[in-house]
Amino acid sequence: MPDALPFMSSFHPVEDAWIDYNGHMNMGYYTVLFDRCADEAFEELGFGPDYRASRNLTTFSAEFHIRYLREVKLGDQLRSSFHLLDHDAKRFHFFQELFHEDGWIAATGEGLTLHVDLAGPRVVPMPDDVATRVAAMARAHAALPRPEGTGARIGIPART
Repeated sequence: MPDALPFMSSFHPVEDAWIDYNGHMNMGYYTVLFDRCADEAFEELGFGPDYRASRNLTTFSAEFHIRYLREVKLGDQLRSSFHLLDHDAKRFHFFQELFHEDGWIAATGEGLTLHVDLAGPRVVPMPDDVATRVAAMARAHAALPRPEGTGARIGIPART
């Protein structure tokens, strides 16, 4: 049974090519970094390159929302949590927090992922062995408080 703590990825360095003309990590590379970190959690769940190669099944992103909280620069080391919020037979909803090596949160990401049969491609239920792993992580993470920022909406608040 997985720990109730969210999954935590290894550290990843901010790469030189990711730095924009403002001297910080360009917004597009937050997605790259969240994705690399999520790949580690996906391996834990049974997804990944071997899963695709052996079963012709994989995952596709359906939606991903990022909140940029603090600036990240060249040479910084970051890692991400992975908190499984919900799932059904064909999808899972998760939340990530991107942590700087000094402990502060640089960004959050919230995603919805689909389970896909590449023969279609079409969205299909996860096989029992993988669904069991997803359900076990979801049960463990259900004991955690809902992360701040989950379901955040974008917009300009009404002025009173």
